[in-house]
Amino acid sequence: MKIGITCYPTYGGSGVVATELGLELAARGHELHFISYAQPIRLTEFGPNLHYHEVNVSQYPLFQYPPYDLALATRMAEVAEIYQLDLLHVHYAIPHSVSALLAKQMLATARNGSKRKLPFVTTLHGTDITLVGLDRSYLPITRFSIEQSDGVTAISKYLKERTVREFDVRNEIEVVYNFVNCDQYRRDTPLADKRADYAQDNERILVHLSNFRPVKRVLDVVEIFDGVNREIPSRLLMIGDGPDRSAAEWLVKRKKLQDRVFFLGKQDNVQSKLAVSDLMLMPSELESFGLAALEAMACKVPTIATRVGGVPEVITHGMNGYLAEVGDIATMTRYALEILRDSKKLKELGEAARFEAQSRFCSTEIIARYEAFYARVLERSV
Repeated sequence: MKIGITCYPTYGGSGVVATELGLELAARGHELHFISYAQPIRLTEFGPNLHYHEVNVSQYPLFQYPPYDLALATRMAEVAEIYQLDLLHVHYAIPHSVSALLAKQMLATARNGSKRKLPFVTTLHGTDITLVGLDRSYLPITRFSIEQSDGVTAISKYLKERTVREFDVRNEIEVVYNFVNCDQYRRDTPLADKRADYAQDNERILVHLSNFRPVKRVLDVVEIFDGVNREIPSRLLMIGDGPDRSAAEWLVKRKKLQDRVFFLGKQDNVQSKLAVSDLMLMPSELESFGLAALEAMACKVPTIATRVGGVPEVITHGMNGYLAEVGDIATMTRYALEILRDSKKLKELGEAARFEAQSRFCSTEIIARYEAFYARVLERSV
């Protein structure tokens, strides 16, 4: 198949999943074309099946807000016609599904005699539904774009149910979970020998991975770590960047933890940092899935997270991680200390986390589901 993928290229879950999906599909022999305003952050290597097409937006003085969605639709239609794409797969509903619909209509009504069908699949990731889509300015167009999609997937049962409830959409939504490449994300690799880069032999390593938006509650991460470090010598790896990084850095300074906390910024190969860690902290206010937790689980790193959104579909409390209520720093700190003080429990949780990732969320299974879903969409569109 020849597939066009559009996503936000920034350091967020939807862009990461879309990019990893494209890489996996290309490895299986499909031809992938990424279409976005910038090269996705994890798209670092290209091959004969991987292509990137930049969307250029005209900066006319007339436009206070340059119309990216229109430029994107035009580029989608161009790429689809030039490279004879079979379908588009857009990640995050707004504005990508609207642009895909426009591109589809442009090709279907082409005046040069080259009319063709271009079905598109929309994958819902979270805040496009729970935050942006519920804004009254966007709710009608979000509903319309979902209903006009030739296929719709959601990354968790929670997100599917919330979409149906909040938007009253009529078309079917298929749940296709996020995934992880279990061959790349693993603990028993030479990368694990790099623990000494961050901690001494008697110290534990905690890790947090996100885009540092307010919903991720990175200040809670620092507070939890502070409580752990008072009892057990530890280090904290903060992977990612975003609006709340500065606040987190100031909190670290106030607590005199500068020599204990590493702000590593955006990382291309996060598995190398997860592989040296003992425990993941994910105290988010809302997660529609929790990709960071899954990537950690594949590396035998259990997660302490909040009992929100789709997280309980990934983490089973007491089996491969622990769940607490949003803002309950004391409980999350207690769970962390309980795990880190008991090496046997830590190992058991890590093994269970890896087993869960392998048995339910490995790319070998999930990519095959996407391929089958594409085939059904194409069959319906003939």
